Parts: sequence; structure tokens; C-alpha cells
Amino acid sequence: MAQSTETTDWVSRFADEVIEESERRAPGKPVVVASGLSPSGPIHLGNLREVMTPHLVADEIRRRGHQVRHLISWDDYDRYRKVPAGIAGVDESWAEHIGKPLTSVPAPKGSSHPNWAEHFKAAMIESLAELGVEFDGISQTEQYTSGVYREQILHAIKHRGDIDAILAQYRTKKAPAKKQQGQKPVDEAELEAAEGSGAAGEDDGSSTAAGYFPYKPFCGNCEKDLTTVTSYSDDSTELTYACTACGFSETVRLNEFNRGKLVWKVDWPMRWAYEGVVFEPSGVDHSSPGSSFQVGGQIVGIFGGKQPIGPMYAFVGISGMAKMSSSRGGVPTPADALKIMEPQLLRWLYARRRPNQSFKVAFDQEIQRLYDEWDRLDAKVADGSALPADVAAHSRAVRTAAGELPRTPRPLPYRTLASVADITAGHEDQALRILSELDPEQPLTSLDEARPRYDRAEAWINAHVPADQRTIVRDEPDAELLKSLDEQGRESLRLLLDGLADHWSLDGLTHLVYGVPKVQAGFSADATPKELPPEIKTAQRSFFALLYHLLVGRDTGPRLPTLLLAVGQDRVRALLGE
Repeated sequence: MAQSTETTDWVSRFADEVIEESERRAPGKPVVVASGLSPSGPIHLGNLREVMTPHLVADEIRRRGHQVRHLISWDDYDRYRKVPAGIAGVDESWAEHIGKPLTSVPAPKGSSHPNWAEHFKAAMIESLAELGVEFDGISQTEQYTSGVYREQILHAIKHRGDIDAILAQYRTKKAPAKKQQGQKPVDEAELEAAEGSGAAGEDDGSSTAAGYFPYKPFCGNCEKDLTTVTSYSDDSTELTYACTACGFSETVRLNEFNRGKLVWKVDWPMRWAYEGVVFEPSGVDHSSPGSSFQVGGQIVGIFGGKQPIGPMYAFVGISGMAKMSSSRGGVPTPADALKIMEPQLLRWLYARRRPNQSFKVAFDQEIQRLYDEWDRLDAKVADGSALPADVAAHSRAVRTAAGELPRTPRPLPYRTLASVADITAGHEDQALRILSELDPEQPLTSLDEARPRYDRAEAWINAHVPADQRTIVRDEPDAELLKSLDEQGRESLRLLLDGLADHWSLDGLTHLVYGVPKVQAGFSADATPKELPPEIKTAQRSFFALLYHLLVGRDTGPRLPTLLLAVGQDRVRALLGE
């Protein structure tokens, strides 16, 4: 198949490089791209970039007719490092499991899943399906405990002196005096490996009576990795370890032992070689000098492999929140985002920015602006006026190589849907009445036409808009305010009420509410901003504030045309003193 014509975006440029590199390394074989996720807690929107970056590249490669595998390694054989805060059904009693593999830790209370790792994997798998992400999942628990990596483990131990020599180059180097902007002060994955090794300050293995050892057994009694290798025979592979947690010790033959794992800085490059990974991005924290990605680039050669190509990706933030960390509870996950936004919008946020550009996912009012931007892009793509790079990002958001993602049949403006959901407070018949009046020439006949976008907007209103910002329409007219109005104020209400019947649609009411101050100032209601003096804007703001006070008792609220439709003609007339 010919190369895609969408060659102006970052995804296509990486796809070119990956295809070329794959043909050089493994001609005729499927292209292999990879991601790694640790289900140590909620898998958040920052982690999603670890998946979306290779997914978008893999999908472009599929569009060009090539075979490609996107591997997601579930690091579910990692140690349970600490009790995350803010997770329902989890308290400090879970601290007794620290040091065990994640798959040996009970799931949070109330979960239907067999263990901690499966509980957090399940939510991510469901979200990835909704996002149209095709992948091959690999459980590292299954890989290690079934003996898949036995040869690689023995090979690493045989060459432990070579590995130690590589790591020694970085142990003696001083940390940079000044950290780069946006870089984590501690690489959490490497901290996890450090604590997993049981040696403070070391994140690359144990230095014991057996010499440097890049492998950690899990205790046969308490299942924890707080173990020390006390002896090892290269000839017989006989290994003796002692557990500092419970005092248990045993001697095993490593060539038939499957209850342990390579330390992180050795494990990752081993997998690159084993799977033949060509493309895998890494976070800022993995790409700093002496970090796992840089060191892995040297260790991978010991396993006969090559380091993947791939970009360093920047952090993903949340509007109004600090940078995310899965070691803390309560960080937004893809599932949280998909409750308030359609998959297309979330895919677009990751597709439109180069991996080294940071961006934010909006859970506040900014989501309305993002949806407006998305809808404008949708319209430009439809009429052929969008720029090529924007067309490419849009295409990657709405479809994959497998086809179009499900979409809302009538994608009404998100801010309008949010306002209607706010005002109607769950009454679907009222919501349908209002939405059917937005465009009398093409009335909405069922809420299903506006779904799932309507449901997302309703979820945002209910979960993320504070109670004091919700819209409550007055039960009775504000008699005192109506009585205090001067002649200009009373005339503005008369002009509005006189025009209601003839302008009862979203566009009509927009024209009417903006037009009243123009007419009062002696201009045509159709006059454009260029034809009007600056004071007209001031008059419009004052008029809008008056209407908000009379309708909802506040200075601001939902867009007035939507609010008027929601309140209904009869009630509007009553509240405005007719």
C-alpha cells in the first residue's frame, strides 16, 4: 500500500522511521512497538501517554498496510511499594503486603477482581477498548512465574560482571546540580526498583556475599522481596537467599526456580531484546542522565538486542491541578476523563501535540472551550478548509485502521448540552423539549440523537461543577428589582418580551438578546460590532446581568439563549414582570 498522504504530523514522521528501522532489524516481520504500565494504583492520564504515543504510530503503520504488534507489558510482578492514599476500600492495614508482587496483594475491598493488579488493570483495559486502542497484553507475572524468561535470567546472572561494570559508570557520577524544568525530582519507577532491591540508594541490584546480583527472589514464606542472596553457584545455578522480613531462608536451583525477577534496569532492556521492540517512548523521568532508558541502551547489548527508538514524552496535567503521580490517590484516570468527554476528544488531545509538548486535560470550565475548538475543527475538516496537520490529528481522533469510532449523531455544542443538563437537573423530558427548540427547522426528536455527548455533559455538570455554581431558576419574580428599574431598564425588558415569540430558537434568541441594547441605542439589531461604538458592549453586559438576576438571581449563568429556552416562554414572561 502506498504511504499515507498525511505526512505533515509527528505521527507520520515516526511511522516512517519505525518502518525503516524495523526493516533493518527484522525484515519481513511484524513491526513491534511497546508500552509498559504498572497497575500499582489508578493508571492515570499521564500513564495514558505511554500508550497513546505508540498506539498512534502503530495505527498509522497499520493504515499503510504493514503488520504491527503493540505490546503492553503489565508490570504486575513489580513489588507493592506503598499504600496509595485516597483509594476506596484501602487503609493502612494494606501495609502488611508491602514487598509482595502486585498480583499477590488482595484487591481493594468490594472489588470483584482476584488481586490488586487485576483490579487496576481492568479499568484501563476497558478505557483502552473505548478509545479504540488495539494491543497485545503481556502479564509479567505470567512471564516470570511460567519460566518464559529463565534463559534470560541465567544469561543476566552469567554476565552480571558486565552489567555491574556498565552500572558502575553511573554510580560514581554526581547528580546534575540543576534539574531540568518539568523533570521529576525522583524517578518513581526507579525508586520502586530501588526499594524492590532492598538496598537504600541502589536501584540496579544487590551487592551481597555473592557479589553483584541483578535478580531478586520473592520469599517462599512471606512472598516479599526483602531478600538477600547469600551464595550462588554458576555451575549448578544453586542459589541461597535469606529473607530479612520473616527470617526464612532456602536454597533453590535457579534453572528451575520461577519466583523472582530481574531488577528494573536489567529487566527492561532484557524485554526489549526478547520481544524485538523497535519503538517505545519514555517519560522525562526515564530519560535523564543515568536513568533506566539511557543505561538500558547499553545493557540491551548483553542480551543481543538493540535499544528501541522513540521520543521522550512530556507530562500531562489536569486543569487546575499539579502534575500527576500514581503513587497518590485521587488522580484522574482515562475512565474519569471518558465520563465527561467522548473518546474522539481525548484521542485528539494526545494526537495533536508532539510527544515532547506538555498539555492539560480539562476537568473544569476549560472543557467547554476545548469542545468548541474541536467542533470548529470538525467543521473545517468537513468543508475542506483545515490545515493538513490538523486534518491528520482529526483523522487519528475519529478513526483507527479498524474503522470509525462511534460518534454522536447530532453533536450539539457541549456548553449548550451542559447548560440544559444543569437547568433540567436530570429531567429528560424537559431536556428534550429544550433541545428540540434549538433548531425548529431540524428539531431533535430523541435524546439518543444527542448521545453520548449529552450524557458526558450531564456527567461533567454533576461531578465537576460546584453546587454554588449550579443554575437554579427563580420560583417567583424579583418584585423589588423589577420595581427599582428605571425607564431604560423597563424598555429593555419590553423589547425582549415583544420579540420572544418570533425569535424562539437558539439563533433567534441570540440575535434578540444581543440586539435589544443596539435598538435602544438607535442602531439596527443587525448592526455588526464594527458599526457600533464601544459603549454598546457595556450596555449588553448590563442587560445580560439584569436578565440573569431576574431569572436565576446571579450575575452570570448559562448562555442566555439556552437559559431562556430552558425556562420556557410562559415562565420567562412571568419572571420578567409581564
